[in-house]
Amino acid sequence: MYSAKPNARHDDVPRLGILVTNLGTPDAPTTPALRRYLAEFLGDPRVVEINRPLWWLLLHGVILRTRPRKSAAAYREVWEEGGSPLLTIGQKQVAGIKERLAKKLKGPFSIELAMRYGNPSIRDGLRKLREEGAERILVLPLYPQYSATTVGSTYDAVFDELKQWRFIPELRLIGQYADDPGYIESLANTIREHWDQHGKAEKMLMSFHGMPRRYLLNGDFYHCQCQKTARLVAEHLGMADDEWQVTFQSLFGREVWLQPYTDETVEALAKSGMKKLDVICPGFSADCLETLEEIEGENAEIFEEHGGESLRYIRALNDRDDHLDMLTNLVLDHVKGWPEASNKIKRSRRDPKATRERAAAMGCEY
Repeated sequence: MYSAKPNARHDDVPRLGILVTNLGTPDAPTTPALRRYLAEFLGDPRVVEINRPLWWLLLHGVILRTRPRKSAAAYREVWEEGGSPLLTIGQKQVAGIKERLAKKLKGPFSIELAMRYGNPSIRDGLRKLREEGAERILVLPLYPQYSATTVGSTYDAVFDELKQWRFIPELRLIGQYADDPGYIESLANTIREHWDQHGKAEKMLMSFHGMPRRYLLNGDFYHCQCQKTARLVAEHLGMADDEWQVTFQSLFGREVWLQPYTDETVEALAKSGMKKLDVICPGFSADCLETLEEIEGENAEIFEEHGGESLRYIRALNDRDDHLDMLTNLVLDHVKGWPEASNKIKRSRRDPKATRERAAAMGCEY
């Protein structure tokens, strides 16, 4: 009925588990793999909030018959030897955080990478942490700005898995870090480095992933946090108001989404006579299809086709040292008070001899 850690012992020493998550990736840049991935992604009611039977018919009757082939072709443009960029970069991010935490945490810990859609899954990541003895788990979704479509959906997947466990661990969740000083500084640093190498363009777009406008009107904080991140970065760099602009990308369907749209803005700026345009995507913690294929590819072509000379995409924070330092500090802030952070693991209830004696008295064998 309820699952438990395989071969669990009552004298096991507990540890901290950290689950680092991101959106997801197909298993391969192929039409069948994209069909599976998109069915899971677009089938999430957090992502598409419309009448479920109607959406099921549209998704399986139309979208999954046409979109997977196009998406597979796009993924092939950015696919790497080890998988999609989101996966390979995520693995580097987790390795970097683990290395830093090993120098700062006092007690034992384990850390796993998981994807909301596709593999490695959140279910598998949580079960790995359980197998390694985690009795306290911190979930870190790599979305700087909160949205029900991303962070909220991640929580759903975590809760759906944990409600099947016999022993439910202590749980802490990181909801957003849109205004974290280390995050803002990391963004500012990567922009400065870009300017030092290429010079400043006439304008900078800060392009965030879009979502339907009605989600904002229904109470989602995402739009406000995007605006705050952009404002703090601009202030940090001393940029004038006319030197930067917030836009939203990756539209889907015919509904009105958050505006202004990135592609329309890129086209209008090119037509106005602008020759050089910088674009950064602060909402993406790692480069992926939406940054590499959509911004660095499609939008760069739009800019040039309408009179611009050069759209320069500024890469995501990825596995930069300052980014990994910030994420590590974020973890440390959220595990304060837990034994592994203070080296105060309560071993009295884990005393092997006493536990074995009590177990034997109850007819258990070790």
